[in-house]
Amino acid sequence: MSRQSVARAHQKIQELSWEPLYHEPVSQYGTDYTFHKAQKKDPLKQVLRSYFPMQEEKDHRVYGASDGAIRGNMFRQVQERWLEWQKLFLSIIPLPEIAAARAMPLLFRNVPNPELHNGQAIQMIDEVRHSTIQQNLKRLYMNNYIDPAGFNSSLRNFQNDYCGTIGRQFAEGFITGDAITAASIYLTIVAETAFTNTLFVAMPAEAAANGDYLLPTVFHSVQSDESRHISNGYATLLMALADEGNHQLLERDLRYAWWNNHRVVDAAIGTFIEYGTKDRRKDRESYAEMWRRWIYDDYYRSYLVPLEKYGLVIPHDLIEEAWNQIWNKGYVHEVAQFFATGWLANYWRIDPMTDEDFAWFESKYPGWYDRYGKWWENYNRLSMPNGHNPIVFEDVDYQYPQRCWTCMVPCLVREDMVMAEVDGQVRTYCHEMCRWTDVTAFRPTYQGRQTPNMGQLIGKREWETLYHGWNWADVVSDMGFVRDDGKTLVAQPHLNLDPTKMWTLDHLRRCPPLQSPNVLLNEMSPQEREAFHANYVRGGPAGRPAPVDS
Repeated sequence: MSRQSVARAHQKIQELSWEPLYHEPVSQYGTDYTFHKAQKKDPLKQVLRSYFPMQEEKDHRVYGASDGAIRGNMFRQVQERWLEWQKLFLSIIPLPEIAAARAMPLLFRNVPNPELHNGQAIQMIDEVRHSTIQQNLKRLYMNNYIDPAGFNSSLRNFQNDYCGTIGRQFAEGFITGDAITAASIYLTIVAETAFTNTLFVAMPAEAAANGDYLLPTVFHSVQSDESRHISNGYATLLMALADEGNHQLLERDLRYAWWNNHRVVDAAIGTFIEYGTKDRRKDRESYAEMWRRWIYDDYYRSYLVPLEKYGLVIPHDLIEEAWNQIWNKGYVHEVAQFFATGWLANYWRIDPMTDEDFAWFESKYPGWYDRYGKWWENYNRLSMPNGHNPIVFEDVDYQYPQRCWTCMVPCLVREDMVMAEVDGQVRTYCHEMCRWTDVTAFRPTYQGRQTPNMGQLIGKREWETLYHGWNWADVVSDMGFVRDDGKTLVAQPHLNLDPTKMWTLDHLRRCPPLQSPNVLLNEMSPQEREAFHANYVRGGPAGRPAPVDS
């Protein structure tokens, strides 16, 4: 098709739209934003008769690469450390994709622009395609990798596992609450425009460095669609900016969306890139360097800052604080340590760090060894069962953290932990911004303005609360993370598949019962909670308890 004929077809599509006059349309998904009809353009002018041949060609390349990976014996050459972390990544990522597909209909009724409806409909098809090829990638790993356990069960456990629940709350943010907040600001303006560079470009680069060229093929195919999604979000944002009354909501939502994306995406992708790799070349970029280039420079300075000319207040303080968390407060390293601390509640094997890893981290993050080196040495020492318990129960100078009620990532930067009593429950938050999200932003009233569509963060959000008081063997059995022999754990704190070196349910049965930090916190008196909080924020880094006063 010529570009001219595509443009004519695109224009013709808009003529087919109409507003029904014979009944009052029912709003399926509410918003507190106000939109007026405006001629905001879809710059890409995509139509299905050009879209489908393009996507078909991309799919041919993806599935051709899949066939090549099998024939080329890629699965016997890829680094095990890398593929083990893909059990977590590929269990989570299809859910945000399919949630993004479900998010597009939230916008149809609320954004009165047929041209944008066309772009949103095509984005919905994109997202279904993304989920499909990612699920197929996971299936190929499961069928061909030396240890398929974990790939085969993770989708069943989003409601009750140690890490997947974090990914679930992230994805459900695309489809819950205010339709514009969820499907436009949170999804297209922040998640897709800012964070897909580290997600779909940095991750594939690291995969290739670890011998996995199949993930780059799949995820570069995904990333090539993101320009359309970014365009949808920007056009919707400009329509919202046209009404001065929306600025208050836009500023609220940019703050919420930025912070929650940072807490979840940086935690996950940073850990995969830094701790899931065996590539320790001195000239390889660290996650902090990638973040500074792709998110701080390309998104913040090139995309967000220019919005100030429309009178929008940009959350400069939060972008700077996110960088401060990554560079000065060791946020990614704290998350990786937490994942490894709770290895027994996971469904993948976490490889201990080696001297080569230590040297690379020290070169990229000066002072890393003084903070985290000793703990990782203990992790290595305790990785094989030898009469001791898993590391979470051993004396390794680590205090198990509180969970953040909002982002569900634990309160790992101890100095930032805050508390609040909401709806009769005392809750902990990893940062003041997560407290603000729950206490102020997600409420029926915001700064004196009625916001009935915003929703609230409710339910049993901390994973530990689901299993409070359970024996650990019963917890792991209930989650289904046991191998076919009925006793060996799927998760292991090492990569050795020798049955005599692997942890079993019998090892867990002798451990203390699981305790929910939030349940214990709510059982304290107000004075005890105040003392606990004061002690907690004095702890760290690397989870170290507060020093005992002499």
